[in-house]
Amino acid sequence: MNAHAFEAESRAALYDAIASRRDIRRGFTMDPIEDAALARILAAAHQAPSVGLSQPWDFLLIRDVEQRQRIQVLAARQRDTFAASLPTGRTRLFDGIKVEAILATPLNIVVTCDPTRGGPYTLGRHADPRMAPFSAALAVQNLWLAARAEGIGVGWVSFFDPDELARELNLPAYLDVVAYLCVGHVEAFPTSPELALSGWARKRPLAWAVHDGTFGDRRLPGGNPVSLLTETVEAITPASTEAMAAAEERQSMLTKPRGSLGPLEDLGTRLCGMYGECPPPLPEPVAIAVFAGDHGVYAQGVSLFPQEVTIQMVGNFLAGGAVINAFGRQVGAEVVVVDIGVAGEVPAAPGLMARKVAAGTADMTKGPAMTPAQVQAAIEVGIDVARDLVAQGNRLLVTGDMGIANTTASAALISVFTGLDVAEVTGRGTGIDDAMLAHKVSVIETAIRINAASPQDPVAALAGVGGFEHAGMVGFLLAAAALRTPVILDGVIACSAALVAKAISPDAADYWVAGHRSVEPGASAALAHLDLVPLVNLQMRLGEGSGAALAVPLVQASARILREVATFDSAGVSNKE
Repeated sequence: MNAHAFEAESRAALYDAIASRRDIRRGFTMDPIEDAALARILAAAHQAPSVGLSQPWDFLLIRDVEQRQRIQVLAARQRDTFAASLPTGRTRLFDGIKVEAILATPLNIVVTCDPTRGGPYTLGRHADPRMAPFSAALAVQNLWLAARAEGIGVGWVSFFDPDELARELNLPAYLDVVAYLCVGHVEAFPTSPELALSGWARKRPLAWAVHDGTFGDRRLPGGNPVSLLTETVEAITPASTEAMAAAEERQSMLTKPRGSLGPLEDLGTRLCGMYGECPPPLPEPVAIAVFAGDHGVYAQGVSLFPQEVTIQMVGNFLAGGAVINAFGRQVGAEVVVVDIGVAGEVPAAPGLMARKVAAGTADMTKGPAMTPAQVQAAIEVGIDVARDLVAQGNRLLVTGDMGIANTTASAALISVFTGLDVAEVTGRGTGIDDAMLAHKVSVIETAIRINAASPQDPVAALAGVGGFEHAGMVGFLLAAAALRTPVILDGVIACSAALVAKAISPDAADYWVAGHRSVEPGASAALAHLDLVPLVNLQMRLGEGSGAALAVPLVQASARILREVATFDSAGVSNKE
């Protein structure tokens, strides 16, 4: 320990304040805050670092009840607007979350920012004016930590239209509101963040956030370099046999004949194994991740549709006008679109995750579709997408896809990993005729031969004849398994990616549910190899995640059986002799 470090007791107290700071919304008391304590808290906030020592913050103390009532009305309006935008799975969670304590605390503090303070020559602000509000945010953090040290709770309210709030506060036009804080004594500090306790979100581990030298090279100080794929695979464990045994026992006690609900009973048991508890949590919120990418093999004439349909459909997804959007709304799921390899620039939009590895793959009949670096990057994109969606609180994930010519790459992967002839697993995709189908089979056979694709080296086979969306889904499926989160597989594209993922980590398949049986022949071949029985068979072949989305209510119903159906004893119903 160096000579400038705090004594051990002081260090421990500082880290304790950081670890136990909470965004408080419940359990405030109206006991007044002592002036001396409030002064110490504000002094700590005022000692925050700031760009060019500009100290752009001010602290407006709000005590007047009538004014706070008006402010609460503003927050309630924005809360209702936000609630109306949520998928139904999120709405049920949000209904139980308190978002503000404006009238439940004796004091509200508004932290403002003057972005011009310090003058035109403020050191460090010239290139990036955002440094002013960033500095004010540091003052907020200092205030928060000092309040925790004093045993005083703070809750940050962000459900405001900034212009409405500024008018109500009668602020000068040159000031911006950085934070609206509810401050008061509390009955107790929660053991974990309230949003984590409610299931709205999860805390991200530190190891996900530390990059050494290069973004993506994740390791903690002193740790050995390890690929994100290796780290993810090492975290995968089989489904819990103990939880499944408990589920089987419970199934026999429920007020129904054993086996009368068919595959739903088996699925409920599997969910217990996935989550590691019986009964299982309700699988919601739900997120559908649509991985989009283009394929160089399109140049070989394997699709009826022009390649630009990929980017056009991505725009349709983001506008909410595709089938998967309609189905997502029906089942209460969020739809996110991952641009992992679209051959064109997708404009920024809500719901878009811009993670492009390259603008489409290479032509796999001429060599590998992806370089080793590209396939690794695409797998890591999928891992990060799954991690992000799970950290956001989603308890059920769904695969989706978009990419003209992606059934060609899918058939190639399925042939490689099942050992079946290409002709047995290749379908008509977007509706090609017999002549084009024969040509498609020939193209796939050439690609497999040129790249010497083999299931013994699954990542190399994926790079040789797969697509960016396939690689992304491989990472997605592996990361979900590592996080003990079920994934519903869609059609032939998802199933082909699942074959690769299972070859990398056989235990990962414990966490996947077959959503539907696509009419593409490769889908049935892949499902048989994965030993998965689909929940839905509606002769569908659209993709996008559409078939898997329709299976969401069935997965949720299987959990409700174990969660909500009474036992013979509790219902007073006689069991069989």
